[in-house]
Amino acid sequence: MIRNTNHTQKALFFDIDGTLVSFKTHRIPESTVLALTEAKRNGSKIYISTGRPIQFIMNLGQIEHLIDGYVTTNGARCFIGDKTISINAIPHNEVEILLKDAKLKDYCSIVVGVDGIGIFNEKPIANEIFVESLAVPMTNILIPVEQVLKGDILQFSPFIDKETEDKLMPQLKHCVSGRWHPKFTDITAEKADKGKGILALAQHEGFDMSNCIGFGDGGNDTTMIKDCGIGVAMGNAIPELKAIADYVTSSVDEDGIANALRHFGIIE
Repeated sequence: MIRNTNHTQKALFFDIDGTLVSFKTHRIPESTVLALTEAKRNGSKIYISTGRPIQFIMNLGQIEHLIDGYVTTNGARCFIGDKTISINAIPHNEVEILLKDAKLKDYCSIVVGVDGIGIFNEKPIANEIFVESLAVPMTNILIPVEQVLKGDILQFSPFIDKETEDKLMPQLKHCVSGRWHPKFTDITAEKADKGKGILALAQHEGFDMSNCIGFGDGGNDTTMIKDCGIGVAMGNAIPELKAIADYVTSSVDEDGIANALRHFGIIE
């Protein structure tokens, strides 16, 4: 039965890794699929809000038919269907700073351009993390990084620790960093974060941020959790995210999404 009460009709924004998709199984738990199906049936809109560029989103087949729009690349590219809502690229001079630092310190970085993805200073860690840990078949996606660097750059994902990140970021006056994995961070233009991406979609779709609920587990979910009317941290989220969330649900593998949607009356 479809319920038409206003409090059930929300715009729901979901991170992928560790929120919708289990790090253990690389799949969306069946309880989450059923919960999102019911939420959609009850009138809520369902959006993705991820650090992954669109080329890396290949693990949502179970719910693809339910998705109304995407905030990708940590907010650097947002779209609904074939319509681009917003694109925010890293300033060219700061791209040069990133490349120079990677050369100097000899680390690897995934480079996400408007028209493709490549690896700068390629090393085994890129495959170890993305292929083995995140189940992304990189060889089917990558193009030469020289080709990527000819166009605008949406995101750098350098494989560096937090200490190296802290030394790098003050050099990038117009960029922000969102870490959701201990081995790398995502660096985007300052105008691009998940919160700003959600705001762009909200303005386009004509709903208020107070009617948005964001679900996440990592550091790059911080702005989403803060800027949405309600921010939900998964039980497996980092402590810093739990501290600012309005509600902490159970983990992705313990029906966390279904439990949260039930808690807020989105589903029964």
